[in-house]
Amino acid sequence: MQSGVARAALLADGARLHLQAGPIDLILWAEPDVRSAAYAEAALRFDGLLEALAAELGELRREGGQPRGVVAQRMARAVAPFAPEFITPMAAVAGAVAEEVLAAMAGVAPGAKLWVNNGGDIAWQVTSGEMRLAMAGGSIAVPACATWRGCATSGRGGRSHSLGIADAVTVLARSAAVADAAATMIANRVDLPGHSGVHRRPAEELSPDSDLGARLVTVGLDVLSPAEVETALARGAAYAAGLQARGLIGPVHLALQGQSRQVGMSDLITDTSDTMMKLEAPHG
Repeated sequence: MQSGVARAALLADGARLHLQAGPIDLILWAEPDVRSAAYAEAALRFDGLLEALAAELGELRREGGQPRGVVAQRMARAVAPFAPEFITPMAAVAGAVAEEVLAAMAGVAPGAKLWVNNGGDIAWQVTSGEMRLAMAGGSIAVPACATWRGCATSGRGGRSHSLGIADAVTVLARSAAVADAAATMIANRVDLPGHSGVHRRPAEELSPDSDLGARLVTVGLDVLSPAEVETALARGAAYAAGLQARGLIGPVHLALQGQSRQVGMSDLITDTSDTMMKLEAPHG
């Protein structure tokens, strides 16, 4: 994670703000009435955020790391429920950054609709209406009365290395940081251990400073049979169901080579006319 000068600029639509520093690339949106104040607060909070994380990389890349910064501690709290399985605070970095910038915006716009997208890991505030999110296979509409306020996607070929073979695993949770960590862990479980068609290399050979060290990450995948795809997806789905039973996460969508599974989406309605999938508020 390299430091870099923070940059802020409105996008061509004049409605969204782009914040960028080193590897962190955010797109923000706020309602017109609060946009100016919300964006000013977001830019102010974003300035120096990367440097603060970089100063604690040793702890953030360590299993069980105990960092001191506000965002870094948010990362550590998000991954703690997954122990004793291997996970470091870095598994929640994108979601935690999105949450922190959203919190700055919400401080000056507590009742407004706001969202922060950090490379597909999204944190939002909505008090009425719904939040619409694109995902593998379609999109979902999350109503304000639902408890989910974070969404994250992980898988092979993403911004980070994966131990599994999923094309994409999308998770909804009460926070973006927890969704980020959960998506990473579920994507790791979508796998066919020992399969000759899964090509792997030690993470440290690809990224010498990776928190995964010598663990084998997926670098290539041959075409699998439908049965093999189903087996891999079932592994991930079973793990996701366990996280849901613990109350850690909400609905999950898993995708691999043209097949998909959904877990915990009994209230999911698919509208085939426009491929919009509407997630209703949970019952009970």
